[in-house]
Amino acid sequence: MTESAGTIDVLVVDDDFMVARVHRTFVERVAPFRVVGTAHTGEQAIEAVDALRPDLVLLDLYLPDLFGLDVIPRLRTAGHDCDVMVITAAREADAVRGAVRQGVVDYLLKPFDYEDLQPRLERYATQRGRLLTTVVRGQADVDRVLAGAFAPPAGGALPKGLSVETAQLVERALREADGTVSAAEAATAIGISRVSARRYLEYFHAIGNADVALRYGTAGRPERRYTWRA
Repeated sequence: MTESAGTIDVLVVDDDFMVARVHRTFVERVAPFRVVGTAHTGEQAIEAVDALRPDLVLLDLYLPDLFGLDVIPRLRTAGHDCDVMVITAAREADAVRGAVRQGVVDYLLKPFDYEDLQPRLERYATQRGRLLTTVVRGQADVDRVLAGAFAPPAGGALPKGLSVETAQLVERALREADGTVSAAEAATAIGISRVSARRYLEYFHAIGNADVALRYGTAGRPERRYTWRA
């Protein structure tokens, strides 16, 4: 474990070698995360955790030898307390419920891109930092530790750099859209830059007010499309 150095060591587990490589690239773009290894089967994952002692495991569920959720109790039985973030195409409610019962820190559906994974890793790093450094003097301290990093700030305040007026315009564009909206489309409708529109759209997605889907074209990166969550 690397608590003293501030680095968060990650093991990437995915049966697809190319997908594992992409996930590794994504993770290593986010400080203070560092990928210490990859595994492509359940047994390899168990052996890698034993050898590498990662802080966090990015765990695919559809592995060739074991269902991913069956890996977790074996890690616990072996005495490993690493956190687990599920990254999978498994959309079944039973899989989600099972992951929650196993205590996973997050559940991210494939396909996704870097902008989907980055805020989840940052949220995990914030929460982990709270758990490692907090001193519990009373219930308020416990509540502070358990509060999600993306919970809306007290009083409904927006993150630094975002304005209430522009947020209202972006929200209206989402609500009134006939279908999904891209950052470029929102920017044109409101009269702001695409980068700014993307920040507001991602904020709404982070706090659970908007859904995002990827639209794949013939070339280049997939386009992120947003819808207001009714």
